Amino acid sequence: MVIRHGTTICESSHAPQSDTRIRIVAIGVALVMFVIVYRLFTIMILQHDMYVALAAGSQDMYAQLYPVRGQIYVQDSRMTDRYPVAINRDVFTVYADTRQIQSIDKAESIAEGLADVFHRDDEKKLAMFLQLNKRTDPYEPLEKEVEESVIQRLKEKNFAGIAWVRQAKRYYPEKDLTAQVVGFVGKDQDGNDVGRYGVEGYWQKELAGTRGFIAGATSLAGKLITLAGGSKENPEDGADIVLTIDRALQFATCKALNEGAYEYGAETGAAIIMDPHTGAVRAMCSYPTFDPNTYNQVENTAVYNNHVIFTPYEPGSVFKPITMAGAINEGVVTPDTSFYDTGERSGICQKPIKNALLKAYEWQTMTGVLENSINTGMVFVVEKLGKKKFLDYVERFGFGMKEGIQLDTEVTGTVASLSENKGNDLDCYTATGSFGQGLTATPLQLATAFSAIANGGTLYRPYIVDIIEYTDGRVERTRPVSLGDVITERTARLVSAMMVRVIDSGQAKRAGVPGYYIAGKTGTAQISGVGGYSAQTNHTFVGFGPTDDAKFVMVVKFEKPDRPWADGTAAPVFGKIAKFIMEYYHVPPVR
Repeated sequence: MVIRHGTTICESSHAPQSDTRIRIVAIGVALVMFVIVYRLFTIMILQHDMYVALAAGSQDMYAQLYPVRGQIYVQDSRMTDRYPVAINRDVFTVYADTRQIQSIDKAESIAEGLADVFHRDDEKKLAMFLQLNKRTDPYEPLEKEVEESVIQRLKEKNFAGIAWVRQAKRYYPEKDLTAQVVGFVGKDQDGNDVGRYGVEGYWQKELAGTRGFIAGATSLAGKLITLAGGSKENPEDGADIVLTIDRALQFATCKALNEGAYEYGAETGAAIIMDPHTGAVRAMCSYPTFDPNTYNQVENTAVYNNHVIFTPYEPGSVFKPITMAGAINEGVVTPDTSFYDTGERSGICQKPIKNALLKAYEWQTMTGVLENSINTGMVFVVEKLGKKKFLDYVERFGFGMKEGIQLDTEVTGTVASLSENKGNDLDCYTATGSFGQGLTATPLQLATAFSAIANGGTLYRPYIVDIIEYTDGRVERTRPVSLGDVITERTARLVSAMMVRVIDSGQAKRAGVPGYYIAGKTGTAQISGVGGYSAQTNHTFVGFGPTDDAKFVMVVKFEKPDRPWADGTAAPVFGKIAKFIMEYYHVPPVR
């Protein structure tokens, strides 16, 4: 301490420490300011685009708007009535907001009530209790595809925390009646609805429509800010499709086919009815069938296949009228041309070509060849016609190519064997092809070809979609498409008369309808496989009537029935359906 003039002056040793603290604080503030400035520079300059995008992600909204799938109808071909076979029906997903369920007792009570509403057993009731007791889950799904009647019961119960959301589901009110024709709606790998098989698959784009969207800015509460701009494109609902299928004919045909397949122990069956004057398909059935409402519960997905269009096979003797028509049209034979049958024909194939049951028919006309289904007689016919002309007629009748039916999974048969050897000399493939062996066809191809015989010689493209109705008011109607004249009207009449004799005097009497001239032909064909032909057979009957103004062409086919011949399987089923058609169309008898 220093005393000057009576004044005391104190010099503290803490003064240098205060200056140091001030400097430290100043440096700290400077560093913080530097960090803030650097961060602002980074955000506003260096990372400007990224943060704009982040801001947009939190404020902008984009949502897809889904269209309503178009419906599918069949009709009454005599009138203008239509019947839905594929529609959209509202179902509900029931869920729980478990945050609203406050106690174990409450969860137990609700689970008890839900089990009663849904008719669930104790095991399912326990599972629901465990779901309800989670307490923190805002969306715990409990039941899917719940009917509206059940939702009404839930509304009456008014369970705490139980809610539901509405969703559209494809529904098939006729169940298995048109299963393989219509197909079904399934899911793709992204979970989107997509048509599978049949009409649903082939016409997926038209039925599905076009998605729309809505885009714009939202508030912090998630609501769209109308003054902030944005855009919207409404979805375009799918088109409705009306099929050429006649509901009554479809029911009668499928019922007869299913009963026949069961009675005869067939593995599969197929039947098709066509209007020979237009190509419109009036009935198309495949056995075994399924319910498209529960398509995912089938034991074997092969049941989805439509055997009318998907399964080509060697048709056998039903092919004989096609060969005969070509030969008569070329003038190389007539119905009365004579032929002597020894029971076999050698020197063409490695083994002699023989008739069924090794029969020899001796002198026969060409009409007799069809009546008795003589294989060697058809070799005689195709030898007269020539290999090149035979192949030409086979292709003109539509074999070996897709018919272009508007259904998913159509498969073509093959006639490639007829082109194996060059030249016009008769070879084994041509000889056996004359009676339907060594080439393949589908029931659809057979029906299309025989329509040309039934209508006087014109081949029409088959079709199954009658009308397409778009949501903008456009309506597209399918018009019959002629693919040209295959044979003359005279040839068609002659072959038709020969086929009438097959039923009246030949092997197919059970296919006839009393009071009418019905034309037809049986086919019992061995099934080829590894190492040659097996003892198992395919049975087919093809026919049409009445012959003066045919109302229908029909093919009935069974795979591997437990009966030996088609005249005891496919023929009686054909006759039963043909009788129904005559009554349905009120066709007056003429004989």
